[in-house]
Amino acid sequence: MTTHLLKRAPARPADMLAPVPEVALTLARVHEACGPARYSFALWLAAQTKGPLFWIAPNWGAAPLNPVGILPLINPGRIIFVRPRRPEELLWAMEEVLRTGAVSLVVADLPAPPALTPIRRLHLAAETGAKASGIPPLGLILTPGDGGAQGIESRWHMAPTYSAGTEVWQLTRLRARSAPPQSWHLTGLPDSPKLTSHGTETKIP
Repeated sequence: MTTHLLKRAPARPADMLAPVPEVALTLARVHEACGPARYSFALWLAAQTKGPLFWIAPNWGAAPLNPVGILPLINPGRIIFVRPRRPEELLWAMEEVLRTGAVSLVVADLPAPPALTPIRRLHLAAETGAKASGIPPLGLILTPGDGGAQGIESRWHMAPTYSAGTEVWQLTRLRARSAPPQSWHLTGLPDSPKLTSHGTETKIP
C-alpha cells in the first residue's frame, strides 16, 4: 500500500522521527532549526537515525563540525560532509540527496532562510526519495537568528541556558502544522533526554 507523504492529515507514528514524544518531526518533509544551539538540535536528531547522513555546509565562513566535539552525540564517521562553493549549490545539493532516498537525514547549514519555492522543491524531493527507496528521508535546514523559512513543516529554536552542574537547553517549537507553539527545558542529552514544560509561546516569527 502506497502512502502519500505530502498529505496534511496527521502522520502515522511510523512516519515520524521523535527522540521524545513532545518532539516529533514528520518524515519526508523539510523542517527548520534556528537559535545558537541549532547544531546540537540537529545532532540530537541525527543520533536517533541509523546509517550515514549528509551534512551540507558552505566552504566559506564557519569552520566545519569538530569530530571530537560532536562525539558525545554521534559517531562522526557516519557524517558525509558536502561543502559547496556557491550559495545556490547548498539547496541544490540538499534536493539531490533527498531525491535519492539514500539516507534518512539530510542537514543543510544555510546563511539565510530560503524562499517558499525552494522549500516546496525540497518537500517534493523528499517525497520522491521516500517512494524510490522506501525510507522516507527527513530534511533539516539550519538558519541563523530566529529562522523564518516559508513553507517548512516545523520550526524549532534551541539555545543554551544555565543551571549549576548540568547542561540545560531551552527548546521551543515555534511553528508546526499539527501542534501549537511550546517551550521546554531540555536536559540529559544524549542518553536520557528529558523535557520540562516551560510555558506556551504566544508569538510565532
